[in-house]
Amino acid sequence: MTNLLHPEPRQRAALAGHERLGSDPGNLTPEIPGLRNLIKESWQRSASFKANPDNAAAPLALDWEELEDYRRQHPLAAIMPVINKLLVQPSHDSGLLVAVGDEVGRLLWVDGDPTLQRRAEGMMFVPGADWSEASVGTSAPGTALALGRGIQIAGAEHYQRTVHPWSCTAVPFHDPDSGAVLGVVDITGTATAVAPHTLSLVEATVAAAQAQLRVERLQLAAELARKPARRRSPSAAARQGQGGTEGGRVQEGSLYRNSLQLLGRDQALLSLGGRTVSLSARHSEILALLSAHPDGLSAEELCSLLYPGDGSTITLRAEMVRLRKVIQQLSPDAVPGSRPYRLPVDLVPDTGQVLSCLQRGAHRIALEIYRGGVLPRSEAPGILDLRNRVSSLLREAVLTDGSAESLLKYAALPEARDDVVIRRAALRLLPPRSPKRAAVVADLERLEAELRA
Repeated sequence: MTNLLHPEPRQRAALAGHERLGSDPGNLTPEIPGLRNLIKESWQRSASFKANPDNAAAPLALDWEELEDYRRQHPLAAIMPVINKLLVQPSHDSGLLVAVGDEVGRLLWVDGDPTLQRRAEGMMFVPGADWSEASVGTSAPGTALALGRGIQIAGAEHYQRTVHPWSCTAVPFHDPDSGAVLGVVDITGTATAVAPHTLSLVEATVAAAQAQLRVERLQLAAELARKPARRRSPSAAARQGQGGTEGGRVQEGSLYRNSLQLLGRDQALLSLGGRTVSLSARHSEILALLSAHPDGLSAEELCSLLYPGDGSTITLRAEMVRLRKVIQQLSPDAVPGSRPYRLPVDLVPDTGQVLSCLQRGAHRIALEIYRGGVLPRSEAPGILDLRNRVSSLLREAVLTDGSAESLLKYAALPEARDDVVIRRAALRLLPPRSPKRAAVVADLERLEAELRA
């Protein structure tokens, strides 16, 4: 792979910037003539994340077993035929690689020129590797996700110096319904990888894939509308009671099943038949409880889980009438039944995904799915129990089997702000010269000072 030197002024500015980085990655002042502002800002973010410009390769975030399970369930799996047709197949003879990553920058698929693939392995541009700004600094996949738009990074503009021989173009992939970022599509190679037409090509491919995803969802919704409402099978109910997922998606639910996003949200996101709606706080609580009890709940049982103290079944019935109207507009087949209150379709909550991953020992995937406590402001007794269960099981798994990176990721959660045990465990696992130790020590000193006060 030859180093990309065009346009030369931009490369000279980037190389001068790297000289100024030296031993202090935060030293980017005064201004460097010719260095693009977006590159300087990305370098500054990279430095704040403690990314090391002298690291030789990206870290591996998912091993092969976890990767296979995770990407099989990932929403972007559905659009890979479009990516293959428009980008991957033409890339085999064009000296380019095509990568598709998830919304946090982990590469899920890497394909293209076979020779280039072998060379890219040297910097760990491989499926399962973490190419977020926090891990490798400025790169097209990570920076496109950070900015939320298409980006081109040429040669020495990369933060990590081993990546300077490469150039890349990346465009985020947005959910066509909710607008949430589902992942990123990237082309990596030589000068062709950052040609003006390359950005247009990737943008057009992403647009086509988003349209295809929308069409598939509409087709699925039409199929569901033609089918009569069905009762849960015992096996489905058992899966749901155990946390109900086959492995993995993270943020906006899965394409081919109904989902409920509860983690880190005061108002749940309900996805039915390919359509998504934000629920009121009370309706969020009701669906969270019904999804956790697939065999159904009587009015009295649901009241006891929903209302602190003595709840009124009259108030509950009024809420259920309003909730049924909301669900009716999304999918008539999903309207909850009564006596007992029960969901007639499988509804997979993200809490169930976390619990299922923990049961399989996949704590890293569980940690990626986990966005915070279940409906954090809810005081409903049943929600408090569910929140405590999910949180405590995740913490136990990370403490028992987690790497230093997993422990630090957990420590960044609001619920772990004052968790001394987590930070001490991370400190024991961090290498003696790790730049991340200073922040952990500072946190421990802060916590000890607060305890003494």
